[in-house]
Parts: sequence; structure tokens; C-alpha cells
Amino acid sequence: MFLDSLILFLSSLGMPDASSTRHRTSGSTARDDYLEQILNLIEEKGYARPIDISKRLQISQASVTNMLQKLDAEGLVTHVKYRGTTLTEEGMRIARAITDRHETLTRFLELFDIDKDTIYRDVEGMEHHISRATLEAIRSLTNHLQKNPKTLREIKDSE
Repeated sequence: MFLDSLILFLSSLGMPDASSTRHRTSGSTARDDYLEQILNLIEEKGYARPIDISKRLQISQASVTNMLQKLDAEGLVTHVKYRGTTLTEEGMRIARAITDRHETLTRFLELFDIDKDTIYRDVEGMEHHISRATLEAIRSLTNHLQKNPKTLREIKDSE
């Protein structure tokens, strides 16, 4: 019953269909993770060094350097040895789209009082594979539930 109501609600929002333009990502989960972490580091520290990226992603510094060279060749970052890494305009656009996905999915799951570790693991898996249509539906539903706490309580009580 709840699922039927949810589907009806989402269809009433006039969401684009799955064939509509997607939030563009790099097309690779690994590349997405790198771009997301580079953006996070730049926002937190003002710069992104291979050693910091290595620690965040829990992989070797040599692997990070190899990927940064690939991302540089693809025009997504500018990597200067011993100086650090910056995002190009395209890299920044992709990183922001990934961050937006992450934040939207996190906001939605937090509504249901799921523990933060579970949310983080789940979002890390979902953010790379979700279509724009689904993301927009989740964003609309999240906004609706935040503005209508009674509806959220009804959903939680029906579990």
C-alpha cells in the first residue's frame, strides 16, 4: 500500500523519464571517487596533494599518482608534480554533480534515522549508479517529507 502511494506521488511530480539527461559523471566509479575527494580536499584545505588523496581513498600514493596523470590527460584535473592537483572546469562540474548526488541521497536516508555509517556505505554505492530521473524523484520526495513531517511520521509508523 505504501509503495503504491509512493509511486503515485512520484509520478504526480512530473519527473523526467530515465532517458532524460543524466547528471554527468566521469563514467567510472574510481574516477568519480577521485574527483569527489579532490573537491572535498580543495574545499577543506585549499589544495589537494596525492598523499592526502591517498589517505582519503586508502590506496597507495603511487596508484593515486597514476590516476592523477590519467585524469590530467583526460582534461579533468591539472596535476603538477610536487605542487598538487586542481580540478578543470569539466572536472569541477562532474565533482559537484557527484557531491550533489551524495548530499541528496544522504538527506533522504537521514529522514529514516539510519545510522551514519550505514548511510555512508549505502550512499557510496548508490551515488555512482543512480539516474537523474531517480535522483530528482528522491530530491522531490525528500523536500516533500521535510516540509510535511506528518507524512514522514506516517511512513515511519507503517514500517
